[in-house]
Amino acid sequence: MTTHLPSLSGLRIEQRLKELAAFTDVPGEMTRLTLSPAHKRAAGQVADWFGAAGMSAAIDPAGSVIGRYEGARPGGKTLIIGSHIDTVRNAGIYDGNLGVISGLAAVEALHAQKRRLPFAVEICAFGDEEGVRFPTTLTGSRQRAGRFDMGALDEMDADGVSRRSALAEFGAPTKGLGEKLADPASILAYLEVHIEQGPVLEARGLPAGIVTALNGVTRGDVMVRGMAGHAGTLPMAMRRDALATSAEMILAIEREARAAPDLVATVGTLNVPGGAVNVVPGETRFSFDIRAPADGVRRAAVEAVRARIAEIARVRNVEALFTPRYEAEATPCDGVLYAGLARAMEKSGITPFHLPSGAGHDVMSFRGLCPVAMLFVRCRGGISHNPAEYASPDDIGTGARLLYDWVMAMA
Repeated sequence: MTTHLPSLSGLRIEQRLKELAAFTDVPGEMTRLTLSPAHKRAAGQVADWFGAAGMSAAIDPAGSVIGRYEGARPGGKTLIIGSHIDTVRNAGIYDGNLGVISGLAAVEALHAQKRRLPFAVEICAFGDEEGVRFPTTLTGSRQRAGRFDMGALDEMDADGVSRRSALAEFGAPTKGLGEKLADPASILAYLEVHIEQGPVLEARGLPAGIVTALNGVTRGDVMVRGMAGHAGTLPMAMRRDALATSAEMILAIEREARAAPDLVATVGTLNVPGGAVNVVPGETRFSFDIRAPADGVRRAAVEAVRARIAEIARVRNVEALFTPRYEAEATPCDGVLYAGLARAMEKSGITPFHLPSGAGHDVMSFRGLCPVAMLFVRCRGGISHNPAEYASPDDIGTGARLLYDWVMAMA
């Protein structure tokens, strides 16, 4: 039984996560940016662990660590289990790393039993999911999916170092970078384990949940231009206040998101150029981020927000320029795969619970290429991207055992 396989112990996985957290660019905090010295040391440790678990291990052209556990027969398909080992600044130790170490634990369990499956298993420790150092993100998983954009090589970090130079310093091989997959049909599926990064599972009292889809997102900004004026001499009825107008628009965006299940919208930045305590604001700019697991719902919300902003601007006699700047489609998870995960949960006495992912993950790189699925593990308070991020050893162990049972059912 999986409960008697030592590698799947939550305490053992937690210890590995703590060991991995020692590789940081900033002493005293968990900061490991892509292609940094700490990332290079962490990749070396992960490669050693992969090798000890019976896998071949290598750094790929994008700086990811790829561990491969061959199947019972040569030439079979490959099941990919992946996540990332880069972090945001001053992060927790579970985001991304948990998925890599859980996948490692599943292969360790197979290796301990000298067991081979009808397909090969690859564990991928991607190195660029967070997008903190360079503008483009998901480059590791996109490379594995045959979707790497070579234009990303010329991107610069804040210190003027190009990704091309950083990859060379990291020691990543140049051969194969940006190549398309020779045979996409060779990938059986892509699976990812990740902390939820939200409070839903904790509120439900559940250790794990099944992801139905990863939200699509539309991001951009709104520029509002009214007329600046003296705060004391300009009557209220005659004002063209860009900031008061923006406040009404921001609340309208919030109301739109509250009106539809699983739709979320955020205004994360608001700028008032030339603002002063005694000046009626004449211009503002604020961001918007609108997400939903169904692209139709998201696009309808974007158009509703656009129309509402135009109406508010008309009534208040100001100009408003609504500019979407980024869009990513939703990534639906495969129904057959998550039905298999639901059966594994039921056998473990866990009520299957389905929820969308509001955050983006490496799984998105495999959208449309192969069946994909995700397992969320409960995290305390839904806190993530924060040193207080935490998942209990019990929940970690549950996630690892579910992953193992899920893989065995696929076999």
